[in-house]
Amino acid sequence: MEDDLKPRFIESLQRNNDQIREDRARTIGADSELIYRRRVEDIELKIKRLEREQEGLIDISPLDRNSLTFADFQPEAFVQKDIEYSLTLRNLNIQLEIAVKRFEYLFGKTF
Repeated sequence: MEDDLKPRFIESLQRNNDQIREDRARTIGADSELIYRRRVEDIELKIKRLEREQEGLIDISPLDRNSLTFADFQPEAFVQKDIEYSLTLRNLNIQLEIAVKRFEYLFGKTF
């Protein structure tokens, strides 16, 4: 019965350099791929949220259904914020494009 048990510790000590390197490479590769994928997904989420916020800027609905008075709309603030959102979105889209290409290059998988 004792012969059936395989001592993991002893087996680990008996592994050769190639086996050790392969195990370490798989572990490092898997962790890196997961972190890279999450980073790309985070960028995608930021883009979606920012696009929604930017669309929300143009909501100048009346205060209520019967009113002809619009919410306090400040054109200067609108223009400034819209340009900021546009520039941030542009930068995020560039980051996303680069991150996706690098992910595919590094890990040999399509995103």
